Amino acid sequence: MEKQKINILIVDDEKGLRIGTQRLLQDEGYYVDVAENGTEGIKLGSSKDYDLAVIDLKMPDIEGIEVLREIKKVHPNTICFIATAFASYDTAIEATREGAFTYIPKPFSPEELLQNLEQGYKQRVLLQESDKLKKEREEKLLELANEKSRLNTIVKTIADGVLVINKSAEVVYYNYAAIKYLDLASIKISEKILDKCPKKINDLVRSFIDSENKKQKSILKQIEIKPKGELFVECICSSVENPDGSFAGVVLVIRNITELKKIELIKSQFVSMVAHELKTPMAAVLGFLKIILDKSIPVSQDKLDEFLNRSVVRLKGLLDLVNDLLDISRMELQTKQREIIEINIEDIIDTTIQFLEIEIQKRNIEVTKEYQKNLPIIKADQNEIIRLFTNILSNAIKYNSDNGKININISTTDNYLSVAIKDTGIGLKPEEKEKLYLEFYRAKNEKTRGISGTGLGLTIVKRIVDSYHGKIEVESEYGEGTNFKVFLPLNK
Repeated sequence: MEKQKINILIVDDEKGLRIGTQRLLQDEGYYVDVAENGTEGIKLGSSKDYDLAVIDLKMPDIEGIEVLREIKKVHPNTICFIATAFASYDTAIEATREGAFTYIPKPFSPEELLQNLEQGYKQRVLLQESDKLKKEREEKLLELANEKSRLNTIVKTIADGVLVINKSAEVVYYNYAAIKYLDLASIKISEKILDKCPKKINDLVRSFIDSENKKQKSILKQIEIKPKGELFVECICSSVENPDGSFAGVVLVIRNITELKKIELIKSQFVSMVAHELKTPMAAVLGFLKIILDKSIPVSQDKLDEFLNRSVVRLKGLLDLVNDLLDISRMELQTKQREIIEINIEDIIDTTIQFLEIEIQKRNIEVTKEYQKNLPIIKADQNEIIRLFTNILSNAIKYNSDNGKININISTTDNYLSVAIKDTGIGLKPEEKEKLYLEFYRAKNEKTRGISGTGLGLTIVKRIVDSYHGKIEVESEYGEGTNFKVFLPLNK
């Protein structure tokens, strides 16, 4: 026994016995404190966690049993001995009930005392080890509880729905997303909810529960929960096994893929539109070429020239479409390399007007310009800005009336450079304005028949403006013309 680490309290009103016991124990290597009465004993025993305490049963102020009781209240692992010359059966029972380790009868020999203390200290060590193990176990349990709580919080808050069902088709776990994606009002633990679920999910889960082959691992299915694509989910149903390998139930993970399905639909429509836009001009060119090559059909030179010119127009339209598609693809993938330089917007607009001069003259359109003086320089990719205003001006020409007008106004407002291009053309209906920037959208009415275009020009315009954190506004009345206003930030 490592006595140098053992603290002992002696509580006894007999001075001689108290001092003699203190010296004996100090000589044996114990640390010893003494109290001459019960009151002092309670004070010392409560303020310090002693390993051992030897308490006299009969003291003038407070009984030893009371001292024992008070010390045990504060330090339950202190091993207490009752020392007395007045031992009785009743006091022995009471002392034991209050937590005394044993009686030490007075008078006692040094050997008796030391032997009892040694046995008591062994009990103290056992209690400390027990407390240590208990504390470690409680910490582990707390850690497990915290981990379970964290996992529960994670599962409760993740976007995917989680539903665990036992082999009796009863719910044993769920999160709130599962309620939402299964389109249910509520879910209760131990509830059998499969018959309330959408039929395809019911069938999927029951294919595990009711199957003779309980060993199937996982099945993935995409299921429409609400009609017209309002809610589409992807379900992963997996079997759960007990430790002995027997079937326990299934876990169903439900992921909302509604937006993904919408994107797939848009992609499908996009591919269909591209195929249509490519097929129509190619079929026309092929028809012209077949007529030219068919020697059995007489074709005059004028007719031949017409076929070739129309083929050139169709092929140019195809090339424009391909270039527009490539531009959109580069913008989406952000693979288009920009060369940011200082740009004078007046020069860009004037250059664009010159580029489109032939089309302007063909329609006899009057172009007027209103440029604010001392316009600031902007920083941008010159080719993108040229493409931006070429597309808008080209539309202002194509959708204008013969002998129409185009007014171009450039000014600064609220930290933006504003370019407004106003025409006196066909104009737009309210429902057409809403779809203006959709890919392949072209306004179709009696006034737009015969006007060629890819339907991608304004899509590209919008993406270029957005890429510079700019704004674009459209004012238009059907039959009254259109005014496009582009705002490019001056600090970009």
